[in-house]
Amino acid sequence: MERRLLAVIRASSAAAAVETARAALAGGVTVLEVAYTTPDAAEAIRQLTEAPLLGAGTVLTAGQAAEAVAAGARFLVSPGVVPEVIAFARRHGVAVLPGAATVTEILTALEGGADLVKLFPAEVLGLKFLKAVRQVLPQARLVPTGGITADNAGEWLAAGAAAVGVGGWLTDGSPEQVRERAGRLVDAVSRA
Repeated sequence: MERRLLAVIRASSAAAAVETARAALAGGVTVLEVAYTTPDAAEAIRQLTEAPLLGAGTVLTAGQAAEAVAAGARFLVSPGVVPEVIAFARRHGVAVLPGAATVTEILTALEGGADLVKLFPAEVLGLKFLKAVRQVLPQARLVPTGGITADNAGEWLAAGAAAVGVGGWLTDGSPEQVRERAGRLVDAVSRA
């Protein structure tokens, strides 16, 4: 159950990312992705050794992938299909989740060796898109990200998502708010 929820941490600094991530962990989240839009994301990854499963997001180059893995990332996420990031992950034995918004992109990601595919932006694509894709590509392990909340996470999982990625709804706010929302998300995912 706990592996069906991925918290996406974007912050204005490494210190803010660590604080937000620790609040999400305190709320029960066990999978964290520190986005490379965060200044010095690698430092945040290095500091989050207590996270059960930690990765790097918005990884756009093999250089970023190498830095993230050296810092301790065990998986890499990209907003789109980035062949050099997928190839790096395959060579170094880390999981990779490229982003996709079309069936062609999903197929390209799977053919390239993606472990899972980030369905992005999920709020724009919608539940009907996920259900339709799952009918023709039942082997595709999709992780919708973008617009996911505690109120709709269960719907996405019921529609066939392997997991859900939650960013802004979870992480915008004080550490107390993040911890409370994390608890609500964990509960919603466990009920799904």
